[in-house]
Amino acid sequence: MLELTKDTFEQEVLKASGKVFVDFYGDGCVPCQALMPFVHECAEKYGDKLKFTALNTSKARRLAIGQKILGLPVMAIYENGEKIEELVKDDATEQNIEAMILRHI
Repeated sequence: MLELTKDTFEQEVLKASGKVFVDFYGDGCVPCQALMPFVHECAEKYGDKLKFTALNTSKARRLAIGQKILGLPVMAIYENGEKIEELVKDDATEQNIEAMILRHI
């Protein structure tokens, strides 16, 4: 699981070739914290087929807003720099996250 910053996001996600999973989370986001172990588990399980990254939006607010991240948690998949699917707030369940990953590997 690669921890992104506002300085590395463009290189690691927007300029990456292929698909990249991004976990957008925040410091005070309880659902984000609850999902984190599961997302890390998925990264271990599917990391050879999909690049897994995470961005703390508390440290990159402008970037998050630029990516239209208006509520948390958000799990998104990018392909060649374009966001192609995302799960937002209540839709970001363990079941939905794994199903989304499986659709893209």
